[in-house]
Amino acid sequence: MSARVRGALAAALLSCAALVCTALAVPNGTVPAARSARGEAIGDAGDAGDAGDAATIAGARTHAARSYPNADTSASGRPSPDRSATDWSTALVDSTLARYTPDKIGGWSYPVGLYLYGQYLVHQRTHQQRYLDYIKQYVDRFVDSNGDIDQSFNSLDSMQAGRLLVILHHETGAHRYQIAAQKIRKRLDSYPRTADGGFWHATSSSRAHQLWADGVYMVTPFLVEYGKEFGDSAYADDEAARQLTVYGGHLQRTNGLLRHAYDESKTADWADTTTGQAPEHWCRAVGWYAMADATVLDALPADHPRRAQLTGILRRLASGLEKTQDPLSGRWFQVMDKGERPDNWTETSCSSMFAFALSRGVQRGYLDRHYAKVAKRAYDGVLQRISLGSDGRTHLTDITIGTNVGNYDYYIDRIRATNDFHGLGAFLIMSEQLRAR
Repeated sequence: MSARVRGALAAALLSCAALVCTALAVPNGTVPAARSARGEAIGDAGDAGDAGDAATIAGARTHAARSYPNADTSASGRPSPDRSATDWSTALVDSTLARYTPDKIGGWSYPVGLYLYGQYLVHQRTHQQRYLDYIKQYVDRFVDSNGDIDQSFNSLDSMQAGRLLVILHHETGAHRYQIAAQKIRKRLDSYPRTADGGFWHATSSSRAHQLWADGVYMVTPFLVEYGKEFGDSAYADDEAARQLTVYGGHLQRTNGLLRHAYDESKTADWADTTTGQAPEHWCRAVGWYAMADATVLDALPADHPRRAQLTGILRRLASGLEKTQDPLSGRWFQVMDKGERPDNWTETSCSSMFAFALSRGVQRGYLDRHYAKVAKRAYDGVLQRISLGSDGRTHLTDITIGTNVGNYDYYIDRIRATNDFHGLGAFLIMSEQLRAR
């Protein structure tokens, strides 16, 4: 038996044991508050990086104690329907809408924003008005009739859901969504930066001078979409491209992958005292960057001065992704370059993100055509993580919950949740890109 197969079996046993302990120890299927690498409770989205807000995480992990280890059967034990014949995008959206009303899905946060952006992509294909109506009902909880939005936008995470403001202005023409979106745009004028212009992950003292790969997805897609919708592309395109270039310069290694974060001050407990980099290639952090790069390249004019740099970063990253893709599952490991370790495990949200970025890169001509096969293997691998339960609803498994910067053990020990919004949103983005390819 190969080391990789032994590792996969060991990881599966560890996952099942953890899920059983969770189900026995915690009532009603909820889970304890997530902890940081130093044992501190993770806070809200404004200061927790990929962690998300507490209400959103708790809701998204309602089913975390359930385990569906056999990807070829549903939660009820019956064979799953033919995967090639199932519209998993609409099945997932319908299941999520059945679980959460717009006032119960969570607060203003990037995990919900990511999911609802994916839902919008499904609306664009299916023209299901109720998908768009749901997004509007969610956003209208936070934006009043005058366009006021009660957010300080002191973190990049808090800006991601701003994409929904641009969408709703485009769909409805209501000026109040533009007013709300302008608050994010204007906040960037005074938002703190590193010496070379990179936006700090958040303004709090614990995030000062830090660039997290997660952050570029939280702000750069919003920027290019805002610029296109409201005639501000000259600034927005330049700023988005600049951020990706600065972040890529600090985070990308010679293997093509990115480290999770960089601290300009080199004082964070995770920062290398020479490079300022975090110690590991955490998969979802790299996934956030990959999606952001592909999305911004789609928006940039052909003659943009940073286009060649961003294409080069994506190509080097694609090479690293091909080399670290698990040949057995088609997915990627939680710590990407250490898949041979028996406790490492393949993660669903990042695998969805990479499948999207590689497929889009091939489609648009940023990447060599052979990466389409890498993307397809990833897509097929992710589909093995979704099933229909006895309630007729979808269950998407092996999604790491919100995560700060840490060491190998910290990433490996993260809860492997079912139906967490990080995974649901990434799945929809991937599915709408690849389902017809």
